Amino acid sequence: MLDRARMFFQSNQVLEVDTPALSRSAVSDPHIESIAASLALAPKAAHYLHTSPEYCMKRLLCDGYPDIFQVCKVFRDNEVGRHHQPEFTMIEWYRLDYDLDQISKETVALIAAVLDDPSLPGSVVTITYSDAFQEFAGCDPLSVSVEELMALVNADSSLHASIGDDKAAWLDLVLDQRVVPNFAADSLTVLTHYPLDQAALARQCPDNPDVADRFEVFIGRHELANGYVELNDADELAKRFASNQVTRRSHGQIERPLDNEFLDAVRHGLPACAGVAVGFDRLLMIQAGENDIRSVQTFAYPEME
Repeated sequence: MLDRARMFFQSNQVLEVDTPALSRSAVSDPHIESIAASLALAPKAAHYLHTSPEYCMKRLLCDGYPDIFQVCKVFRDNEVGRHHQPEFTMIEWYRLDYDLDQISKETVALIAAVLDDPSLPGSVVTITYSDAFQEFAGCDPLSVSVEELMALVNADSSLHASIGDDKAAWLDLVLDQRVVPNFAADSLTVLTHYPLDQAALARQCPDNPDVADRFEVFIGRHELANGYVELNDADELAKRFASNQVTRRSHGQIERPLDNEFLDAVRHGLPACAGVAVGFDRLLMIQAGENDIRSVQTFAYPEME
């Protein structure tokens, strides 16, 4: 399956690269936790294992690289269970001058190639985030209140105490419990145009300022890919990082050092591009007909009691 992935990119003239897994900075995204590492040669300096090769790959693009891809191990803390592991394999790539439609269609083509299922692209359902919420949850995600979202998942006081009034977190919960279960189990669903407050590093949609040029690909309830047309405005990126840090602080999460070298590279010039990350282990689950990621990892980390 990895050979098929590499053959797919090679046939499309996409260059394979290799970037470091160890960094002195970490992502600020409140939904992702980095794993800290210590070095005897620099005992007072913080180091982290990368959660994605994204920042380094974009720095290569800023430095003039063409279309690129990478297959690598990535690491995330607080993620263990049937669908998550602290260490897993990611396929990530970037295409210059691609729009949302082009990059989402290529993602479907890659998944079909890796799974060796040429029929997959013919049965894809593409739906916007807003349309999916209106169809399956009966609400407009852009205008719905936190109270209405809580009612949709029958939230009790303890769940409210855990999540608070973070609307994005409630939308994630409703997406997981009320929307995604309706996706076809035997075909791909492409969910597009997430709300702007869930943009991550995606640009604002030129046709609708309330949403971002971000998409995810699902097969049944399994999320396989997350991608977007990249935000290449360094000042806006810095604002999003700062907002993330405020959110982390309010939630009692650790604030990690930001990657200022990445921001400097984007200021130098990140070309118009789109990128995607695909969880390879989840493709293995689909191929093997399994519903637990640990069944396709030879040395899976055990779920803690």
